[in-house]
Amino acid sequence: MEKIDIDISKFLHDFFGFKKFKGNQKQAIESLMDGNDTFVIMPTGGGKSLCYQLPAIMMDGVAVIISPLIALMKNQVDNVRSYSKNYDIAHFYNSSLNKAELEKVKDAVENGKTKLLFVAPETIAKEKNLFFFKSFKISFFAVDEAHCISEWGHDFRPEYRKLRKIIDSIGRRPIIALTATATKKVKKDIIKNLGISSERLFLSSFNRPNLYYEVQPKIDVDKNLIKFIKKNSGKSGIIYCLSRKKSEEVSELLNINNIKSLPYHAGLDQSTRNRTQEDFLMEEIDVVVATIAFGMGIDKPDVRYVIHYNLPKSLENYYQETGRAGRDGGEGHCLLYYDPGDVEKFELFNSKKNLIEKEINTQLLEEIVTYVESEDCRRKKILHYFGEKYQISNCDDCCDKCNNNRPSRNVKSLLVLILKCIVEVGNKFTTKQITQILHGLAKYIDGTDIQNLKSYKRLDHEDVFLTKQIIRKAIVEDLIVKNIEQGGKLNLTEEGKIFTESPKSFYIIETIDSPVEISNKNNSNFDKALVLILKDIRKRIAKKLKVPPFIIFQDPSIDDMSIQYPTNIDELRNIIGVGKGKAEKFGKDFTDAIAKHVEINNITRPIDFQVKSKPKKNDLKIFIIQSADRKIDFDEIIEQKNISGDELLDEIENIVNSGTKINIDYHIDEILDQQQQEEIKNYFMNEAKDDSISNALIHFDDEYEEFELRLIRIKLFSDLAN
Repeated sequence: MEKIDIDISKFLHDFFGFKKFKGNQKQAIESLMDGNDTFVIMPTGGGKSLCYQLPAIMMDGVAVIISPLIALMKNQVDNVRSYSKNYDIAHFYNSSLNKAELEKVKDAVENGKTKLLFVAPETIAKEKNLFFFKSFKISFFAVDEAHCISEWGHDFRPEYRKLRKIIDSIGRRPIIALTATATKKVKKDIIKNLGISSERLFLSSFNRPNLYYEVQPKIDVDKNLIKFIKKNSGKSGIIYCLSRKKSEEVSELLNINNIKSLPYHAGLDQSTRNRTQEDFLMEEIDVVVATIAFGMGIDKPDVRYVIHYNLPKSLENYYQETGRAGRDGGEGHCLLYYDPGDVEKFELFNSKKNLIEKEINTQLLEEIVTYVESEDCRRKKILHYFGEKYQISNCDDCCDKCNNNRPSRNVKSLLVLILKCIVEVGNKFTTKQITQILHGLAKYIDGTDIQNLKSYKRLDHEDVFLTKQIIRKAIVEDLIVKNIEQGGKLNLTEEGKIFTESPKSFYIIETIDSPVEISNKNNSNFDKALVLILKDIRKRIAKKLKVPPFIIFQDPSIDDMSIQYPTNIDELRNIIGVGKGKAEKFGKDFTDAIAKHVEINNITRPIDFQVKSKPKKNDLKIFIIQSADRKIDFDEIIEQKNISGDELLDEIENIVNSGTKINIDYHIDEILDQQQQEEIKNYFMNEAKDDSISNALIHFDDEYEEFELRLIRIKLFSDLAN
């Protein structure tokens, strides 16, 4: 396939309103546009939809997007249409359409008006539809929610396994597979089933830095739940429950307490579920209380909290469900209420399954219990599950475990005994069985007499929970590996073998029984009065057009408007997420309201500084702090304030030196990888005699630029001194 020589970065800005790509979006898009099968693993909110939307619009022909849920298709279609004056640019083709509607879609596709066609796997698999799919030029196939291919995926759909064969029968075109969650096993299944080369795998970090993870004991849960939601009044949220009955009970509880809510589960008829979903998207209700039936089908970017009333079925499910929060990059609070009784319920369900299902479900349950009961960083545990190593010791107050100063215990000697036990039994026992041996809780395991082992009862003086806790942390720290395909049997890694021979300190955070105060993090610094005005306008337009409010403008765009105060369409096009199409379609009401607000309140806009004069130092300081909170690009700050890069760094240093903490991690992460950051940090912390940048440049032999070294120095001072 001939390479397409087009400036996709310019197209990104002109059509979608974004100044740059996220993560490896650009590389994945270029791979697809070069005619390669491509596999994209990107977390929810990471921008995976853009990886097929942009090339679909730019390439010749129609992109066929295979999507598992009708509701998801509708949201995607509405979203693409919001950027274009061409209504026919995107359509869905599925069982929700009547015969006349299907013919209209066919006509739009065959006449070249459509660039994206969304279909269900069942639709494309039907023999009667094959002639239609062969009748038009297909640019590529996109397999969305590709984890559905694997039995280990949280939303397994058998129909997905037939896709490769079906696609080949229609006509060989490039395939892009996309998923937000994929363990090693799921990833392997997708690659094998779709025949995609692992060389064309684009794996983004699973870290969602805007999400705050928290687990609370299930004590006075209803009271705490109401308290939390009322603290977050006016924000959208999802509550997941284990049963249909419980989802209805919790929804009723919320409504009694004046919180607008509706239940959602598979026991409700389709029209009721559709209405609930629509009310949530249109902001007629604040909270949906749902079972896992409410999952992939919701694509609402401004969900601010996800609460699990019950234990999720797996860590994969949990990651996917919490991923509904903060998809627009804004705040997202993930709160889980834990009762050990939920584990027993799952074990009861599992006991009725066949042997293979029982084995899979047991392993999945063990992982989520490990996450909940662990005393270490929750973010680190989640990322480890997906094969990603979190380099930082804690997540900087982005989970409840890293947000509290708690006592720790050095368990080096206990860990050595555990590691030696695993070796002694020949790497053939699970966490539960190793614990039984060390505490003398059984005499025989799988027919093996364990009483004569050196390890037998060596930890009978310690708490069983502690032993499991140590094993869990050792797995996260890559000292022990759990072989899922062998039923969860434990093996030592090379690092584990080294530790056994040369042990070093290994700390466990001690458990605290009393519940921790629920955190409610919100560092937003924007014109809140203007935000309310703009959201009212957004809701009014959305209601008129019968689309969700976020289709008009997402929250980050609204927030940016409240910082930049654009008063005409040209200025509006410089707002995050506002392309030419959106600005012209929806912009006038917003710019008029902003102009009125600016005049009434005598506001000096950031853009006005470019024309008038260099801003006062104090104004500049406030602007920089607010911009950093909003993660605005340094280049944008420099442009808006008409200052140089050195002047910006000088001012940030002044801010930090004056005792104010400022988070510039988002900028550092763009220019330096984790290893580079650690190398520079280590120099300043352990090797440097002073904080001289000149000496640092000499030390690194010009390996790093001056501004890179200054950034790390600023970060260190901000983190350690403020």
